[in-house]
Amino acid sequence: MTATTQTPTGELTLRTLAMPADANAAGDIFGGWVMAQMDLACGIRAAERARGRVVTAAVQEMAFAMPVKIGDTLCVYTEISRVGRTSMTLKVETWAQRYLTHVMEKVTEATFVMVALDADGKPTPVPEA
Repeated sequence: MTATTQTPTGELTLRTLAMPADANAAGDIFGGWVMAQMDLACGIRAAERARGRVVTAAVQEMAFAMPVKIGDTLCVYTEISRVGRTSMTLKVETWAQRYLTHVMEKVTEATFVMVALDADGKPTPVPEA
């Protein structure tokens, strides 16, 4: 998928560069590194909405459509799709801007559930928007 056939959904929440230390011997970026970036983006977006501490409670199915390569810029887009009493559900899309080009390709997507916590680490209500 290129930017001409599809565009990202959600708000650009995190951009980072895929470096050699994040890759296997073939130059493909580890899926766990990509997932960690998605988790960071969800934490940023959910903490802003909760106005406080949040933790990841669940990650629903995730499949990789294509690899991320060394030098690509990883772009993580988030959208809060549901707010419960203490939790939020976020739809996350991860795109790779290919090295030294304007080509954007969707790499993976997932749904994350984040829970708001109080100072004692117990679930706390998410404030009204």
